[in-house]
Amino acid sequence: MGKAYRVGREVTLAGKPPVARRMCQKDKLHQNLMANPVEPAYSSNMAVDFDFTGKVALVTGSSRGIGAGMVKALAQRGATCVVNYFADPAGRNEAEARQVAAEAPGSIVMQCDVSDRDQVARLIDDIQRSLGGLDILINNAGIIRDRTMKKMTEEDWHAVMRTNLDGTFHCTQQAAGILRPGGRMVNMASVTALTGFFGQANYAASKAGILALTKVAARELARQQITVNAIAPGFVDTDMTRDLPAEMTAEFLRQIPLGRFGAVEDIVGAALFLCSDFARYITGQVIHVNGGFFMS
Repeated sequence: MGKAYRVGREVTLAGKPPVARRMCQKDKLHQNLMANPVEPAYSSNMAVDFDFTGKVALVTGSSRGIGAGMVKALAQRGATCVVNYFADPAGRNEAEARQVAAEAPGSIVMQCDVSDRDQVARLIDDIQRSLGGLDILINNAGIIRDRTMKKMTEEDWHAVMRTNLDGTFHCTQQAAGILRPGGRMVNMASVTALTGFFGQANYAASKAGILALTKVAARELARQQITVNAIAPGFVDTDMTRDLPAEMTAEFLRQIPLGRFGAVEDIVGAALFLCSDFARYITGQVIHVNGGFFMS
């Protein structure tokens, strides 16, 4: 029998006419893509930035810090944002939320304790009635109560779990019903979910749970073309890290290859990317933003 040679999509035997080969699965996929081309997410000659015009975004825990930065950045790029705060007796959170909204054109302020499922349900209903639905959910609300396991009370444990993990679940579950097809969900985790810092059994466990929840939600919401991803920040210059003792700050800085704590803008940039069309084929992933402190 003569030698076989492949010519394009045909197989030929030396000295014999070509024989058409059977179309394989790869060919069928290629044929389907050619018949149904995917629209490009961006033009090759456009400036790289993000446009959220016409999008509605809810950022939980956005009266200050990273959440406030996200609201301002999304609003500056056209999104209508919901600034969420947790009511405190002194009224500080509401005042700061209203200040954030004043710096984010078109934003509205809504109170909700994300650890309370009924309050979250009312929040989502209010967004549906007021804004017609949701395109972006950023689960950012979180608290910290550091203690060694020996000294940690049951309330220390449950308070952090209720806000960080239960709150993320409540918002994910309730918002899934009003997130439009092609929507984006971003969950705020932490580097401690992977490393486990001393004195953070509750916080680390809550953030590790968020990583698992992110992967489950990514699978369950994929049919609606909703992507779900997590951001795991390292040390960021916020109220939380400013309270660290000077010697601890110096020690952590020595372990960061880029030599500095992150800025709020570093985390905001990652969130903008995940919420944009540039990231439409990314889901179930964890984006580490830590200056090289942790490398997976």
